Amino acid sequence: MSRIKQSFENLAKSGKKALIPYITAGDPSPEHTVTLMKALVAAGADVIEIGMPFSDPMADGPVIQLACERSLEAGTSVRKTLQIIAEFRQQDKVTPVVLMGYLNPIEFFGYQAFADAAKEAGVDGILLVDLTPEEATDVVECFRQNEIDLIYLLSPTTTPERAKKICDLASGYVYYVSVKGVTGSAELDVDSVKKHVDSLREVTSLPIGVGFGIRDAKTAAAVSKCADGVIVGSVLVNTIAENKDSQKELIADALGSILAPMRAEMDA
Repeated sequence: MSRIKQSFENLAKSGKKALIPYITAGDPSPEHTVTLMKALVAAGADVIEIGMPFSDPMADGPVIQLACERSLEAGTSVRKTLQIIAEFRQQDKVTPVVLMGYLNPIEFFGYQAFADAAKEAGVDGILLVDLTPEEATDVVECFRQNEIDLIYLLSPTTTPERAKKICDLASGYVYYVSVKGVTGSAELDVDSVKKHVDSLREVTSLPIGVGFGIRDAKTAAAVSKCADGVIVGSVLVNTIAENKDSQKELIADALGSILAPMRAEMDA
């Protein structure tokens, strides 16, 4: 059983929901990332999404765009990102790690070569924002052979027919984008999220994670009532930006101070 599936099953048995933080690999430098990942786990993370820095992150707002710029300026590459995951995996054999990014660097790397390297590093899932179902057949097989879940985005504008098509290709969990727009761009309407999540449950039995617009413990708890996972990104990445010149331990503490209250409210 994959680490992602095991994590969601364990949470379901205990009546809890997954807390899934996102940070960008190599932000503010590659030397920080493993320490920050460990801090996220200590604060209650069940799955960690790690962004692979890219020069044109079209689905992301200014906060994560700037994180990608800082990471790239610090010398973070796809290979370096995998080295970071491998270092984390030496210290943590349990927490699932999902890579999130864009198709171009993976295509340049080579799908099979990347899938093989990701498996070796200890990656559990991958979410490629701009990989459509129509273009995914060969790519899906590369990851399936390496037991890496391919996670897909669904949005408020996704039709039921297309949602089913996407979910049939997905594994691990699906990521429901709770607002129209880029990351960090809008306030969250929890009632609307519940309506869409309920509709998605009619076309998939996979766990449903909800992201975009979750900034505090109150919102995380509200979303957790209807979703299987709460995905938190921009507020953490912005905290890294505000503390980028601090020692990594101080940045780790700052992230924990955001995530731990979310965990507590979700479990209350």
